[in-house]
Amino acid sequence: MPLELGLDTFGDIASDDEGRPLHPAVVIREVMAEGELADRRGLDFFGIGEHHRADYAVSAPDIVLAALAGRTERIRLGTSVTVLSSDDPIRVFERFSTLDAISRGRAEITVGRGSFIESFPLFGLDLQDYETLFSEKLDLLATVLEERPFTWEGSIRPPLRAELIQPRTESGRLTTWVGVGGTPQSVVRAASYGLPIVIAIIGGSARQFVPLADLYRRALAEARRDELPIAVHSPGYVAATDERAREEFLGHFTAYMNVIGRERRWAPMTREQALAQVGPDGAVYCGSPETVAQKIAATMRLLGASRFQLKYSVGTLPHERRMECIRLYAEEVTPRVRELLGG
Repeated sequence: MPLELGLDTFGDIASDDEGRPLHPAVVIREVMAEGELADRRGLDFFGIGEHHRADYAVSAPDIVLAALAGRTERIRLGTSVTVLSSDDPIRVFERFSTLDAISRGRAEITVGRGSFIESFPLFGLDLQDYETLFSEKLDLLATVLEERPFTWEGSIRPPLRAELIQPRTESGRLTTWVGVGGTPQSVVRAASYGLPIVIAIIGGSARQFVPLADLYRRALAEARRDELPIAVHSPGYVAATDERAREEFLGHFTAYMNVIGRERRWAPMTREQALAQVGPDGAVYCGSPETVAQKIAATMRLLGASRFQLKYSVGTLPHERRMECIRLYAEEVTPRVRELLGG
């Protein structure tokens, strides 16, 4: 598999000089600038997540990606993730096959449940149907991805008989990944459909996910599927030195984690816990270009992954620092990872 290095953002809403949250419109324009920079600097992928809450600006990533398609030349454009449980699989295909046409074949989807549940009540869905909605909608999307006439039946909608869903892709296949956390069932299901996976490592050590990656490869073999790529998504930040990276990042990261923690009744994150997350065995890739490159390369070797996606926007981290992080990641981290992995 070719080695790929990319970026992810949720359009986290940062603050202005007086500590007030930026308007979401400003943040979306900042995301556009960040995606353009990633393309100019030669990165492989730029992903935008879908959320429906006040601390993230992007609820319609396909619109932002379509705008980016007209301002970029080579970078692949996708989601991180599309919340399939609260969307319509046919509309998902239509939107992203349209993006694929606009971008001349650079569109991708990563589907998943997402890490928040706000979209369920917003779109009139029952959380008791959480598992059924995702499993049946993934089944329908996998059917649509074949790009041929089909019939489909499940419990979430009336039976469907459809001709070709338009627009068809020029390549005949819309690149689609499944975002997974730590659930074995998720990777086995992705393998059964012949879909590559993105492992979201947002806590703990990458070593904990080795059994999940191994299970995925075994499930592919048992389903008589060809080998497929594995990607990794993790938060991080790059600065000139380890000390500077931690100084500029940890306050934003800790505050971000504590906002989520209060909602989920976690204990507040201490500085010691935050430092453990940016250490060699933590889930956060924060430090100098060399430190981050070494850690990414180690994770890629460990999991047999071929793509790494750095979630570079974390909480209120300001746009200027995100831009510098992207520059260093593209110019110094990426070539060093390629050197370390020989790819």
